[in-house]
Parts: sequence; C-alpha cells; structure tokens
Amino acid sequence: MTGPKQNGGDAAVAGLKDKVVLITGAGSGIGAAVAKGFARSGAKVAIHYRTNRQGAEEIAKAIHDIGGQTTLVSGDMRSADQTREAVKKTVQAFGRLDVLVNNAGAMVKRVAPADVTDEVFDEVIDVNCRSVVMMSKAAIPVFKEQKSGNIINVSSVAARFGGVGGAGLYASSKGFVLTYTRNLARELAADGVRVNQVVPGLISTPFHDGITSPEQMKQLESMIPLRRVGQAEDCVGAFLFLATDALSGYVTGQSIDVNGGQFMV
Repeated sequence: MTGPKQNGGDAAVAGLKDKVVLITGAGSGIGAAVAKGFARSGAKVAIHYRTNRQGAEEIAKAIHDIGGQTTLVSGDMRSADQTREAVKKTVQAFGRLDVLVNNAGAMVKRVAPADVTDEVFDEVIDVNCRSVVMMSKAAIPVFKEQKSGNIINVSSVAARFGGVGGAGLYASSKGFVLTYTRNLARELAADGVRVNQVVPGLISTPFHDGITSPEQMKQLESMIPLRRVGQAEDCVGAFLFLATDALSGYVTGQSIDVNGGQFMV
C-alpha cells in the first residue's frame, strides 16, 4: 500500500544564495538530492565523492544546467589529511565555507552479533564515526576564523531503535553521531557555529543495494504510518531549513527525524 507522494525535492529557500556548502558522499542518494536542493536555492556546492566520480560529475552537470556553481572534491573522509584537503579545495574554489553536511556513511554489511569481526567493526566505525569527527575537525578552523559556520550531520532511524537484521553495528555507529552532534553544538556555540542533524528513516537509495532484501524492505515499509518508503528528495527540506539562519538561527544541538512516522520521539 502506498500513500500520496510528497517531497521537498523542488524546494528553494531564500537566504542561502551564495552560501558555500560542502556535502560529503554527494554522488548519489540523499547527498545528491541535497546538493541539488542547495543549488536551487542559489548556494555554491562542493560535491564530495570517494569512489563514485561518475555520480558526482552527473550531479555537477545537473546543477550547472540550472545555472548553479559547483566544484568536485574527492577523498577518504576517514583520513584527517584528506578531510583537510577537501576543506582546503572548497575554500580555494569559493573563498569560504558556510555549511558542512556530513552525509558520507554506509552499513558496510549486515552481520549478526556473534559474527562480528575486527575488520567489519573497524570499517563500520571508521566510515560512520571517524568520518564525521575528522571532517568536522577539518572545517572548525575555517568556521572559527569566520566566526560563523553550520554543521549538519546525518544519523539514522536505526540509531533510535537499535536496527534490525544484522544492522546493530550500523545503528550503534549512527547512535554515536546522535551524541557527537550534541557535543559539537555545545563546544562550538561560542564560536558562532550551529550543529544539528537530520535523522532519515527508510529511504529508497543505492545505500540499500546488496544490503537490504526486497523482503526486508517490505517488512520495514509495513512499520511506516505513511505507508510508503521515503525518497531522497523527502529529506531535502530539513537540510535547507537547518542551513538557513533566518529560519533556524536559534536552533542548535537538535535532530529532525524524516521517517514517515516510523519512529516518533
């Protein structure tokens, strides 16, 4: 059963014109939709990718086709050196950095608690936790010098209820993001930096390819009161809201859940 599809994919928000936004993992899925949403609002967008250069180039072309400005930055967000380089290239391209969206992440694989290996544990924690820490660390000196900045992290509804079907490590790593966002908000407030997060629910993106079976998707969809799986475009409005000082200038340390009612706080 599916209900009417409503999304913010075509939204444009005043107040973001000429803002510089760096989005990690922007070659597909939520990151790609958010990149296009910021561009429609007049922001200049740094599109980060690690391996999906083709996807990043396609998003850049789509943005250029509507008159937007982009630059591509690549690198492994688990590396302190490469995160610094991503920020450096963004500032070189556009002169500043206003918004960092820490979107890069992955489940890696579903694994039962009894089958967790050192290698899987390290990879899940690195890609979902270390990347947020290192990327934020790289952006903080720029924000402090400007005396302004905005970080938007991406957690997951799995962090709210623990995940299912071998997703415990992923859910826990995203639980780290929930807590670290609040810490960053407290630590950076005096420097004029706001830090919030978007917590997506079940969203139909390449994230689930090879990870979530059709049967699992159907089971998860049955838990959603709006009776449909979300689309990447459904998440865009939350990011634009959190990035716009005129709309959310007194909002920091907060979470916006975008999940069709799958989990209600």
